[in-house]
Formats: sequence, structure tokens, C-alpha cells
Amino acid sequence: MRESAVRRDGAHRAGARQRLGTVAVVGLGYWGPNWVRNLQSSGLCDQVVACDVDSERRRHVQKLYPSVRTYEQVDPVLADPAVDAFIISTPVRTHWELAQRCLSAGKSVLVEKPLASSGKQCAELIEMAARRGAVLMVGHTFLYSASVAKLCEIVNSGELGEIFYISSTRTNLGLIQQDINVVWDLAPHDISIVLAVAGRAPESVNCHGRSHYNHGIEDVAMLTMNFSGNLIAFVHVSWLDPNKIRRITVVGSRKMLIYDDIAYQEPIRIYDKGVSVAPYYDTFGEFRYTYRYGDILAPRVTEHEPLKAETEHFIDCVLNGRRPRSDGLAGLRVVSVLESADASLRQNGTLVPVKYAVPK
Repeated sequence: MRESAVRRDGAHRAGARQRLGTVAVVGLGYWGPNWVRNLQSSGLCDQVVACDVDSERRRHVQKLYPSVRTYEQVDPVLADPAVDAFIISTPVRTHWELAQRCLSAGKSVLVEKPLASSGKQCAELIEMAARRGAVLMVGHTFLYSASVAKLCEIVNSGELGEIFYISSTRTNLGLIQQDINVVWDLAPHDISIVLAVAGRAPESVNCHGRSHYNHGIEDVAMLTMNFSGNLIAFVHVSWLDPNKIRRITVVGSRKMLIYDDIAYQEPIRIYDKGVSVAPYYDTFGEFRYTYRYGDILAPRVTEHEPLKAETEHFIDCVLNGRRPRSDGLAGLRVVSVLESADASLRQNGTLVPVKYAVPK
């Protein structure tokens, strides 16, 4: 990391907090203003600037945050040596080009999910970031949730036993996109969580879906991920559901768990339930399954705003040259699954191997 690119105001003084110079947010649509808000409140950068071609969106952000300078085009911001890092919150089709331009200018960059439109593009961004000594991070926000961290902790402890399957549901009515289908829009959240829980990437996927409003843009889909070791995971996503559901079920050989992102009081519940087979029996008539119905435990989870934690993590990585929790490789794995899911959709749900591009 070039020392001139990062301001370490007073870092030589004991107890002083390191700060970035300027951080730019590109894209002020649905999610961009949340990045501006968290950067403003973090106190970890001197200045926040924002870019959007829509004058109404720029005025909206300036009204909320008068100290934020706004620009119609990204070019003058890229040329500004005071800008240390970019956060890209624009449509998926623009991610690769914008991230390339930021990295070429020597800036660190966080790209909202998904990282790019193909695994090849992701690999190119990873290579470029490595050559430039810049940080490349992906906005897999749920990986910064205290509930997801607790979920992974419980699975890794072995309390649930061998994990048989993971089932995820993410549905609501809207927001219907015009340029990407529901798999690319909603499933990245669940795929990133499932990969974190499983501790590995899937070997193959198949996906079924249908378009009801925009031809060729599926608004409801079911994705199946097949892992080594007999683990399977299901992801159901929809823009056309009457209920907003954000729920993941993890079924193990000893216990079962439900993570409900909407259940703020008890987001995680562990069920001491399971099925056992009698170890010995003389005849088929003696064969029995034993069903166990035990207690339900809701572990304490002290939640915080995941985006706030993600913002602070990104700034820390830029300042100190750390590898992000959701780095470029994490983004590559998710995009590779999405690519294979798309291929399966075009082949009526055929099983498709997941191919992971290898950065040079």
C-alpha cells in the first residue's frame, strides 16, 4: 500500500485512531445512501463524496448529508489523489468496468454483490488488485451479521453433528429488476451464507425458475447446490411472494437449527430433534426409527447493523492492508455458482458442474 494513498492522521501518536482521506460512493439508488450514512457516522474517513448520473438522487443525498460533495461523473473523482477508496453500488452490468477503473487508478474498492457478471471478470479483478497492492472486497453484507457469525460458530462446534442439508428461503413482493433475474438479485446473499456454513464451495448446481412479467428474467427460482460429502443445499428466491421470508434451516445428525433474519428477538433457535436407527435388530419387523423431541434453545445474539460492521472492516483493511473476510475469491465463488445456475436455467434445470476461474 502506497503510504501517500492513505492518510494516517496522527497514527504516530499513541492511541490515535487511523483515518482514511476520502471515500467515494458510486451509485445512489436503493443501497448507495446507506453506504454514505455509515461512512459519515463511522468517523474513520475525512470526507465522503458520491457519484450518480441522476440529479434527483444527488440532491436527495445532499439534503440528507450537506457535507457530502456529489458528482455526476466518476472521472474527476478517480483523478483526485485524496480519494483512497471507492464503494461501487451500481447495477451489476457496470461492476466490472467501474472496479477495473478504480483499481487502475490505484484505489482500493468494495463492490456490492455480485462482484461481476462472470467468474472470468472476477478473476481479472482479483489479479489486478494483487498487482496494484489494493484491497478488493465484495459486499456480502450478511457475512458481517452477528447472527450469521453465531450460526457458523454453532455449526463449526459440531453441536449439530454431521450436516445433512441446508435450506434457505428469501422471498418478498418486489423489487422486480429489469436487467438481472431473481437468482442474481437475491440468491448471492444466501449462497454466501451457505458457503460460509458449509466451509466449502459446491461441485455442481441445478436451477429451475420461471418468468411471469419480463420474458427471460426469472422472478421465482429454486437453486440446488451439491457439495462433496453428501451435503446438499436448497435456495428458494422469489419477487412474487405475499410474505417476506428470510430463513435458513440447517439439519444435522444430532440437532437442527433455524436462523430467521426477521425474528429480531430470537434470530437463532436450536432444536434438539433427530432420528436414530436401532443399532441391532433380528428381523425386518423389529426395525425401528427412533424420533427424538428435545428442548428448543435460543442462544443470545447481540446484533448490530451488519453494514456498519462491513464499513468499518473495509476501512480497516484499506488502512492496514488486511485481507477482507469477503474478499475477491469469496466473490468469485458466489459468481461461479450463479453462472452455473443460469446455465442450468437455460437447460431446463439440468445438473451443471461449477467451474471456478483461477486468478493468475
